[in-house]
Amino acid sequence: MRISVSSDMDEPVARLVVAELRRRGHRVREHGALRPGADARWAACSEAAARDVAEGLAEQAVVCCWTGTGASIAANKVPGVRAALCTDAATADGARRWNDANALALSLRLISEPVLKEILDAWFAAEPSTDPEDVRNMARVGRLDAARKDCQA
Repeated sequence: MRISVSSDMDEPVARLVVAELRRRGHRVREHGALRPGADARWAACSEAAARDVAEGLAEQAVVCCWTGTGASIAANKVPGVRAALCTDAATADGARRWNDANALALSLRLISEPVLKEILDAWFAAEPSTDPEDVRNMARVGRLDAARKDCQA
């Protein structure tokens, strides 16, 4: 899978995300502090990774900042991107299962190596739900996204 990764700081956790994704066989495209010369501001690099998803250059993104909150907010402003801030495996599983999230937001401050691996295990193991209520909820989110696109046009 092609995955875009961004971080506003060149922190060990951010480098671990890239290394772990590559170890799992994914192709990684780096943004922000992970790529020399790139804009490392959290809003800019999170947007860049999210745009890769929206434009089909990546199937998913992982966006990182100190708390993960800013990265998730910026990524969610890109139409078609559903970023979820996850600090544990159960949240990552739910984000993929019930929300069909296509961008994982992580806190550089909170995530340790073992927790990161648990989050990634859950993220990649989960499939979007086919439960009718979940499908209706995601359709509503899609309509909200389409309305936002119309407003931007």
